[in-house]
Amino acid sequence: MDVSQYLGIFLDESSEHIQTLSDQLMVLEQEPENEDAINEIFRAAHSLKGMAGTMGYKRLQRLTHDTENVFSAVRGGQMKVTSDLIDVLFQALDAIQGYVDTIRDTQDEGDDDNDAIIEQLNKYLSGDSSAPAPKKEETKVESSQSGSDDKALYKKIKFEDAQMDVMKDAISGGNHVYGFTVTIQQGCLLKAARAFLVFKAVEDFGEIVVSNPSSQDIEDEKFENAFSVFAISSEPIDKIMTAMKAVSEIEDVIGEEYNDQMIESNQPDDDIASETHEQAEAEAQTQAAPEPPAAEEQPAAAAAPAAKKQTPAKKAAGKPITSRTIRVDIEKLDVLMNLVSELIIAKNSLVSAANASNLNGASENVAVNEHIEYLESVTTSLHESVMKVRMVPIESAVQKFPRMIRDLEKKLGKKMQLTITGEETELDRTVVDQIGDPLMHLLRNSADHGLEMPDVRAQRGKPETGSIFLNAYQDGNNVIIEVGDDGNGIDVEAVRQKIIDRNYASEEMAAQMTEKEVINVLFDPGFSMAKKVTDLSGRGVGLDVVKSNIEQLGGDVEIKTKLGEGSTFIIRLPLTLAIIQALMVIIGGEKYAIALGNIQTIEDIPVSDVSLVENKEVIQLRGSVIPIIRLSEMLDAESTSEGNSNITIVVVKKGDSLAGLVVDELMGQQEIVIKSLGKYINTSKIISGATILGDGEVALILDSNALF
Repeated sequence: MDVSQYLGIFLDESSEHIQTLSDQLMVLEQEPENEDAINEIFRAAHSLKGMAGTMGYKRLQRLTHDTENVFSAVRGGQMKVTSDLIDVLFQALDAIQGYVDTIRDTQDEGDDDNDAIIEQLNKYLSGDSSAPAPKKEETKVESSQSGSDDKALYKKIKFEDAQMDVMKDAISGGNHVYGFTVTIQQGCLLKAARAFLVFKAVEDFGEIVVSNPSSQDIEDEKFENAFSVFAISSEPIDKIMTAMKAVSEIEDVIGEEYNDQMIESNQPDDDIASETHEQAEAEAQTQAAPEPPAAEEQPAAAAAPAAKKQTPAKKAAGKPITSRTIRVDIEKLDVLMNLVSELIIAKNSLVSAANASNLNGASENVAVNEHIEYLESVTTSLHESVMKVRMVPIESAVQKFPRMIRDLEKKLGKKMQLTITGEETELDRTVVDQIGDPLMHLLRNSADHGLEMPDVRAQRGKPETGSIFLNAYQDGNNVIIEVGDDGNGIDVEAVRQKIIDRNYASEEMAAQMTEKEVINVLFDPGFSMAKKVTDLSGRGVGLDVVKSNIEQLGGDVEIKTKLGEGSTFIIRLPLTLAIIQALMVIIGGEKYAIALGNIQTIEDIPVSDVSLVENKEVIQLRGSVIPIIRLSEMLDAESTSEGNSNITIVVVKKGDSLAGLVVDELMGQQEIVIKSLGKYINTSKIISGATILGDGEVALILDSNALF
């Protein structure tokens, strides 16, 4: 059986199991007696081991098997959970993640056996005299194998005439006929997959003539823990049995070679046939009850029903969402989004054509306008629906951080606690996929640079345990993510001195820089406040990566800090990157779009109200002094409003800051589709993309955040 088709499902489900293991290990470290966490860990480890075996990843299977043995001993009460044990288990989990990452990149698990970790795990098992549980289990398996010769179920198979003729012809042709009975370990969650892997192993050496139960019943898991096959092969029986036993979670394989007389006599009596039939019917009824598994639960040959059969109540109650959700390839959603984008462009074209018709004096066509209104309603609803499909909780991006903070706590020798709120806040899937790295940089920055050592915190009257937080919430058309700490905060004067020391600016220029300008230097590539290079900081790579990654997502980041009290990084991200409401303006005779979500107000200001402060143009608006930016100068375009007594200003907001953008003319609000300008066009940062207007013209989209 070709299992490569299940690779995507394997990777998805492996990531889920690894995350479950990480989360529950964190719980177990704080609550060593938490039975729910222990049981959840064991189930996830067992599932992961079974999936690895099904896919044929032997090294991954071996490591997860040894890890599962430790969890089994803990679950059985034969081993106590200690901090050192948790450390080793996390090392094993990292190694498992390494295998999965390698498989994702190469479809192969690599050649690292992780013997050191496996040896440590086994030392914990053998070193605790009260915890020989895994060895006892192995002994029990051996004893069942030794008695398995009495369970030669292949002898009960009743041959049809055609099957008997095929086997006899094979013997007369110099081949061998073998009967096998295969026993699968109790508790195996992937029985059907195991059975078909055994079939594949046999078919590598010959041909299967008959199986009991039938291949269809095996696929439907209508069998207990044993099945039988008859095969024709030219290879010796030992070679075939060795290959069959190599399949994971196979407890035993027994078999023998058949001759013509044995084939003739392989007729079970009526009692045995009746008993076998009744057993098959009972099993079929048991299997008929559960619902078929969702596609995402089938790494190979209907694995999920086995789990349902073992714990039907928990399965139904624990995962009710399975029947209501599916995994969708993000590329398919991208195609759908592009189609919606084209639909909106078509709608804009229709609107433009209708307006042109009215302007040319044609009589107003009521029906056309009604259709336009309907089309606009449909496209808006379709857009909202597609965006809801694409929206996922930010939880998937932040759930790995508690483990990271735990590791940093040990590495840095600081006590720290991470608090995450708003993980249910939803963002576009593409944003969630890319926001993880910037958030990781900020959290590591808080742990390394932000929080003081315990003795320093004690001197300052702070709790010994430092607090790091990550808060996410929706604010209008944006999602705000705040990452901060109650540590030292940013020493602005120390940064100013570092700017001088590193020749970023002269002493005179540095002295004139505002506090905000000094802090923003921290986002410059190569600038670092670290006194020494470590694996956490000091290479000048971090905040500049954060800023560039967030700007690529159409967002921005700013810092709020107070020396001695802590710092907070505030990230603003758009809810959607594909379709936005925009204000259309004209600058130098060209059309431009400004995202409506960034606009605070629009003002018509007399030219005489413009003042100069520190050689920069500003206006005073309702008690606030707002700097103005002449977009015609920024875009190197000749303004068409020169000489007018009034100027039109679009006031935009970035965080707590305001700026006034001077435009020549306003066109109105419009729903636009953002199109990338491509990798081969070097554009100014103030241009975030382009859009196609209803009349076919291309308008550039201005990123007001880049103007501040």
